[in-house]
Amino acid sequence: MMNYICITGAKVWDGLSDSAYPATVIVRGNRIESVIPGTEVPSDLPADRIDGTGMTLMPGMVEGHCHPSFTNIKSMTELGQLSNEEHMLLTAKNLQLLLSHGFTSIFEAASAKPMLGVTARNAINEGMIAGPRMLAGSPEMTTTAGLGDERKRHIYQESFGLIADGADEFRRVARECIRDGVDVLKINISGDEFISHARAEITPLEEEELAAVVSVGHRYGKLIAAHARSSQSVKMAVRHGVDCIYHCDFADEEALDMLESVKDRVFVGPAFGLVHNSTMGGMSPQVAESMGLFRKFEATCKTYKEIRKRGIRVVVGGDYGFAITPMGQNARDIEHFVNFFGYTPVEALKCATTVGAQLMQMGHELGQIKEGFLADMLLVRGDVTEDVSLLQDRDNLAMIMKDGKIWKDPRSAIETLQGLIIATV
Repeated sequence: MMNYICITGAKVWDGLSDSAYPATVIVRGNRIESVIPGTEVPSDLPADRIDGTGMTLMPGMVEGHCHPSFTNIKSMTELGQLSNEEHMLLTAKNLQLLLSHGFTSIFEAASAKPMLGVTARNAINEGMIAGPRMLAGSPEMTTTAGLGDERKRHIYQESFGLIADGADEFRRVARECIRDGVDVLKINISGDEFISHARAEITPLEEEELAAVVSVGHRYGKLIAAHARSSQSVKMAVRHGVDCIYHCDFADEEALDMLESVKDRVFVGPAFGLVHNSTMGGMSPQVAESMGLFRKFEATCKTYKEIRKRGIRVVVGGDYGFAITPMGQNARDIEHFVNFFGYTPVEALKCATTVGAQLMQMGHELGQIKEGFLADMLLVRGDVTEDVSLLQDRDNLAMIMKDGKIWKDPRSAIETLQGLIIATV
């Protein structure tokens, strides 16, 4: 017999509406059975109830650029220095932390090592560890001297990249990741300001290398995500059918036109948190200026104001997992969309819920409070449609429900994840 849970008294923001409205929501098993609008509470409700008075009931959030195996690092090489065993434990800790901050789903933008994301996804699905539902990503496929290659002529140094050169090597690496069981293949088309030999506006990847990865991935039914900061890299990603294009900071008019032409197929994500924190005190102004990060900040804001106007689907997720973007701050991105890109609070919330669910390939059953949808929901103290910053404080999350299971219950005095006491990070 399936269990019933009722949430009464809350205002419901369903993931689509322009505002929240009073309603009673009934969950049966792992799905939403009914949404009953109005302030009147039906008299025949099941006994297991949660009082949401003064709160907003909203869909669980989706982190669309997530690196759960990035362990608040100061340098790229730290990831290569961790043992696989310790790295898996730290990844599991991050996944629990993400769930405790209201992220009930994540799209892994890359795993720091092969098998970390796949192992974590499987462990979550089997109930071995607490965490969001997730699509598991490959490590970042990159070229020699590309983003993720930290080797030196005189020192072999592992980082987070799987290094290949030429279409045949990229084809082999993609197939190996598919054999591992990934859902998403990640490839770095452009460079980045955080490495010296391939800055953001450099495009190390060749057309045929990208074509090989996309062809292999799509043949196996996998999604392709790409790191693409330069305008040339964005155009390459569109031409070759990449599904999710991250950053796009320096996209020119032609690149924006190309993105708009495929807006019903493609997703983009600014991953703005790292740029924001680097220029807002995470680094000295002198270092940030020498790396061109203030210029990148301005370019990103300009690009995403235009992307919003063009109706291109954008997901939240800001490269959290570095020392200057600690895991757990992820919900800051929603407010960044409002403050820097011109989104309304509700538009930004949609990026974190309904758009994210579409990226997860689950838009038909996730990301909305709707009859028949999966019961991934948050109860937030206050009106989140007016103040999205409420989502940044875990204490404001009175209830966290994933797949019909309550991971944080407002009726309990102790904040737990199915009986596990959460670390107060």
